[in-house]
Amino acid sequence: MVDDSIVNRRYSYIRESKWPVEAIDLHHVVVRRSRANRFFMRLSVVAVLANSLYLVLFKNESITFLFWSLMLSGLVVKLMLWKPVEKESVIIIPALGVQLETHYLSGKILRRFLPIGKILRPALLECVTPVTCYWSLSLVLRDEDELTLVFKELHPPVKMLVPVWKALCAIIDDKERPDTEDG
Repeated sequence: MVDDSIVNRRYSYIRESKWPVEAIDLHHVVVRRSRANRFFMRLSVVAVLANSLYLVLFKNESITFLFWSLMLSGLVVKLMLWKPVEKESVIIIPALGVQLETHYLSGKILRRFLPIGKILRPALLECVTPVTCYWSLSLVLRDEDELTLVFKELHPPVKMLVPVWKALCAIIDDKERPDTEDG
């Protein structure tokens, strides 16, 4: 069941609750592929194949010209497929921990599980580079020197990161709250 959804030009955010009593909380950030991007990628593949065919059929041309033409076509295809990530997911299981998943276009899935006892705090940080500025969501872990990025490959906007941050804060606060049900 989809509980919440945010869409912008590059990403779609989807929040789901699974199982009875919403025991598992799923947060997905999906890369939106535009039709123009797919068209230019297919056009680039056709250009690479045409250059290869040209190389086979017309051997009297300059080999350096053909080599640079193939290199340029290959570079265009590589730029179109620069981000091979389809989506990144955060699966919050309050009793056990957090599972971070990265789904690639090739079908490969990387999963990392972080036990609830190891997570100290989630942190919403602004990252500044010489070229750009973006927000990231990180986890401060016990006995770790560095922060663990929740969304390792994608840089979704802050309006998509805040619901995930709030959900992570909620399970950390529940973990720290002592049980006072002494009836």
